[in-house]
Amino acid sequence: MSESGIQESDNDCPSRRKQWSAVGNRVTVVLGAQWGDEGKGKVVDLLAQDADMVCRCQGGNNAGHTVVVDSVEYDFHLLPSGIINPKATAFIGNGVVIHLPGLFEEAEKNERKGKGLQGWEGRLVISDRAHIVFDFHQAVDGVQEQQRQEQAGKNLGTTKKGIGPVYSAKAARSGLRICDLLHDFDQFSERYKGLAKHYKSMYPTVVIDVDGELAKLKSCMERIKPMVRDGVHFMHEALHGPPKKILVEGANAALLDIDFGTYPFVTSSNCTVGGVCTGLGMPPQNVGEVYGVVKAYTTRVGIGAFPTEQSNEIGELLQTRGKEVGVTTGRKRRCGWLDLVLVKYAHMINGFTAIALTKLDILDVLPEIKVGVVYNLDNQPIPHFPANQEVLQRVEVQYDTLPGWNSDTSAARRFEDLPENAQKYVLYIEEHLGVQMSGRSAWLIDFTQITKLGVLFRMKQTRESKNLHSF
Repeated sequence: MSESGIQESDNDCPSRRKQWSAVGNRVTVVLGAQWGDEGKGKVVDLLAQDADMVCRCQGGNNAGHTVVVDSVEYDFHLLPSGIINPKATAFIGNGVVIHLPGLFEEAEKNERKGKGLQGWEGRLVISDRAHIVFDFHQAVDGVQEQQRQEQAGKNLGTTKKGIGPVYSAKAARSGLRICDLLHDFDQFSERYKGLAKHYKSMYPTVVIDVDGELAKLKSCMERIKPMVRDGVHFMHEALHGPPKKILVEGANAALLDIDFGTYPFVTSSNCTVGGVCTGLGMPPQNVGEVYGVVKAYTTRVGIGAFPTEQSNEIGELLQTRGKEVGVTTGRKRRCGWLDLVLVKYAHMINGFTAIALTKLDILDVLPEIKVGVVYNLDNQPIPHFPANQEVLQRVEVQYDTLPGWNSDTSAARRFEDLPENAQKYVLYIEEHLGVQMSGRSAWLIDFTQITKLGVLFRMKQTRESKNLHSF
């Protein structure tokens, strides 16, 4: 692979190399392959150490990534977690929805923890096309959840950060963007008041402090003005300028995607690979490596179908050992066995070029480990992942059972350092996902700083294996 991230082969002719060089830099994408909380922030943090740019392309402050640097734990919700790298530019793309007061509160909270965010305002760039989350979007989110509970006896389990309402306003073409805020504040204020009036008519119990929020937004406007760029032009220059290592940090995960996730218990944006292009304003030809992050077991926050869930002592053990508590919500995560039907489905959509397997050491104490490999419906195997929630609730999972290893793997740094049964577990996952692992000793990520073990392996369609640290 070239320095710019463009793949080359020995038999490439000069004309083909010239054509490829015209493509420009390619981005490396990190995506969740399950229901989120797979450890994307940790993988991004490792890759971001060598990155020139780290981008967010979708979602808002409903995401939650924890990064540990020099024994200091930083929590990111809206800021790209790669902003911790003082040499990298952090870019918030047009597909992200931004609660401006929340952005500054998040930065200031992390600044108080340590030196990792010093000078962050000078290395953050925000797309002028990103939509703004208002306080009343968050209030409406809470009211909608309450109404769902009252009317249907269950809610969606949203984070109540206003994400659904603001994406709804975006689709209804009534939303307001960063460019509107910076262009003419008086005009922006009138449009804001009209939108607030609209929500008040729909949700009479919502309290909206129009003057108070406009005052906060005016203050934020002055602070963000130096950070705002035309996002499409900014990305184009980054892709077609000097060689750059560009990293895209996905939020949420494949099974929370608005189109491909376990609808309606999903987020409101496309958190699969297609969202990279629409959320940053870049063509698909500039998408390079796509890393899918997979936890060695499965977790989910909130309600919705979860075929391999273990509502028993196994689930409790995974929750306790894995410290499975949501960064954004503080809710305990539901836990279960690894579901390879689900991960295969995520690969169909995203075309992962590699998988990062995280938190393998959480399984160290189990005498045996089960892996979901087939969904049966009415006693018949089904070849697809069901779209309908009621159908997904009815599937029966066929498991394969593997022996555990009953030993501590947290200090392992090479594949050969793993106990034999832990190696077999990794090889088993490779076989069922259709991967090949060559140079396996290079795959173990040195997760010393986060005390978790990660394994990276390549998908078959790629020509060579490489270390996660390189782009």
